[in-house]
Amino acid sequence: MTTTYAALLRGINVGGRKKLPMAGLRALLEESGFGAVRTHLQSGQAVFACGHGDEESLAAELSAAIEGRFGFAVDVLVRDHAYLRAVVDACPFPAADLAPRQLHVTYFSAPVDAARFAEIDQEACRPEEFRLGDRALYLYAPDGLGRSRLADLLSRPRVTKGLVATTRNWNTAVKLAELTAP
Repeated sequence: MTTTYAALLRGINVGGRKKLPMAGLRALLEESGFGAVRTHLQSGQAVFACGHGDEESLAAELSAAIEGRFGFAVDVLVRDHAYLRAVVDACPFPAADLAPRQLHVTYFSAPVDAARFAEIDQEACRPEEFRLGDRALYLYAPDGLGRSRLADLLSRPRVTKGLVATTRNWNTAVKLAELTAP
């Protein structure tokens, strides 16, 4: 059985570091034997079909292939359609009423619990707020991610220690769920 996945690459094509052309990523995926390869935007999303492996083994395979081809390490998360659709459907904020720049999803490599975020004083960051989901964190930042005090606190190493974490805006989260649909 073939499954369609999205690969979320962390920290590429941001601020001039780790340049990874999407055409090069598509070629790498195709040469690695993946089918129906597409990329979305320039910030590290690829969609592909595969009949072997699981999310973790595919992420490790892609990370190693990228390092071998492009010469730098990249953290990769791989998620299937069911997960991506569930993340969109479980959004605790009124996504339809918000501008896409106001809502973000951080995808994690493993489940997270509230204890990891206990030191963050959400009240001091209002009207910004976050809520946890299944290996995901939803962030409402009314002035956008670039101006978000809460986003800065959430991305600190002591909060994300031991995890791969990568954030996407709401439009991208929805688009990835659509692109991976059977």
